[in-house]
Amino acid sequence: MKKNILLIHTGGTISMSEDNSGAVKPGAKNPLTEEGQILSGLANLIVEEPFHLPSPHITLRDMMTLKQMLDHYAEKNWIDGAVITHGTDTLEETAYFLDLTVKANFPIVVTGAMRSSNEIGSDGLYNLISAIRVASSEDARNKGVLVVLNDEIHTAENVTKTHTSNVSTFQSPQFGPIGIVTKQGILFHHMPSYHENYAISDITKKVVIVKAHAGMDSSLLLAVQDLKVHGVVIEALGQGNMPPATVPGIKALIANNIPVVIVSRAFNGIVQDIYAYEGGGKQLKEAGVIFSNGLNGQKARIKLLIALEVTNDMKEIEEMFRN
Repeated sequence: MKKNILLIHTGGTISMSEDNSGAVKPGAKNPLTEEGQILSGLANLIVEEPFHLPSPHITLRDMMTLKQMLDHYAEKNWIDGAVITHGTDTLEETAYFLDLTVKANFPIVVTGAMRSSNEIGSDGLYNLISAIRVASSEDARNKGVLVVLNDEIHTAENVTKTHTSNVSTFQSPQFGPIGIVTKQGILFHHMPSYHENYAISDITKKVVIVKAHAGMDSSLLLAVQDLKVHGVVIEALGQGNMPPATVPGIKALIANNIPVVIVSRAFNGIVQDIYAYEGGGKQLKEAGVIFSNGLNGQKARIKLLIALEVTNDMKEIEEMFRN
């Protein structure tokens, strides 16, 4: 029996076309809507298109719209799964936001494309078919929000875009995919050991990302403080170390009750409070910096934004980032 699948189109390359000059842009119609006959053979589709945006245009408000739409369908118990088509540039952020905030017992799958609908080798329709198949699979339940492209199934927490144009751009650097899409079925070979979820009704805070570099001082951090932000994520060096001249700026942020979360600018490994020299991770941890457990900068920002909606207590926020 075919499943009832909610299909949410949000825009992105998967819904764009290339013109005669080679420029890729949205058209008057979403080309995916022309594929109804092919897609209807996979599932009973309920199609929604709340907005049609390139992914660099996606905001937290748009992510909240998707969360509320999914929550609505979950409350009504109308569907067996959901698929979201999305531009790839910010796909991982939307997927992770939904992973942390949507409470649904059906599979939610996010997909996209690296080539527009009329380019040679276009991957959009194939990825969408794969995503619908995964969302229809009973084995996809209770695994959090999934990202499906290029025959691979990734968790929203671990997946990231690793190449600007290659169709195999989405990878989970430390862990790999949790499953694959084959012609005969959907195969999961492992699953996450832990899934967290937070009840929020809005996103009202401002969190910025700062990337560390050799010779960095505190000027940028002090300027960020003047912007009246509610939190800062720093993509630090190595295992979580900073140039010594940044320490006054970091301490000033913490003294003003602005949480500072450290991740690494390296995309493999986790940050740890190991080094005890000036600006080293051990000193930063003692000063009150929060060390994130393996997230990249953009996802740490999403998590901190959500954490700040739940609590203002630094200890509670730090505990959330240990998971």
